[in-house]
Amino acid sequence: MSTLLLQIAGGLCYFSNKLFFAAAELSLDSRIRQKRRVAAWIVYLLGVVPWVIIFISGRNWIAAAVESSGVPAMLMGLILVKHGEGQTALTRRLDGISKLMIPAGLVMSLLDFGGLTSLNQLAELGIAGGFLFGTYYLARSRAAGYLWLLLGNGSAA
Repeated sequence: MSTLLLQIAGGLCYFSNKLFFAAAELSLDSRIRQKRRVAAWIVYLLGVVPWVIIFISGRNWIAAAVESSGVPAMLMGLILVKHGEGQTALTRRLDGISKLMIPAGLVMSLLDFGGLTSLNQLAELGIAGGFLFGTYYLARSRAAGYLWLLLGNGSAA
C-alpha cells in the first residue's frame, strides 16, 4: 500500500476521532455523549496502524513507538468511557505499558542514527510528548489533551 493511501486512511481516522469528540462535547444527552466517545476511541485505535507502518518504513523509530504507546492510552480511554473510573487496576497497567514505549523508541532511534544527530529526531520528540500526553489527557476527559495534540501534530508537520 502506498504511503499516500496510508496517510489518507490514518488521517481520516484521526480526523473522525476529533469530530466524534467534538460532537460528544456538544451533546446534552449522556447516552449519546458516551456513544460518540466510544466511536471516537475506536476510530482513533484504527488510525494507529497506518501511521505506525508509515513511521517504521521511514525509520522514524521514536514516532512509531509513540504511536504504538498511544494504544494503551486509547484502550484506557475506551474502557473509562464504557465502564467508568472503576477500572483503575487495568488502566494503571495500560498506562505503565504506554510509558515504557517512549524510552524504547528513543533508544531505537539513538541506536539507528548513532545518537541525537538530526532535526527529524527532535521533531519526533515533539510528536512523542504531544501525542502521549494528548491521548492520556483526553482519556481522562481533560481539555488540555487537545493542546498537547496540537504540539504533536505541529511537530509531525
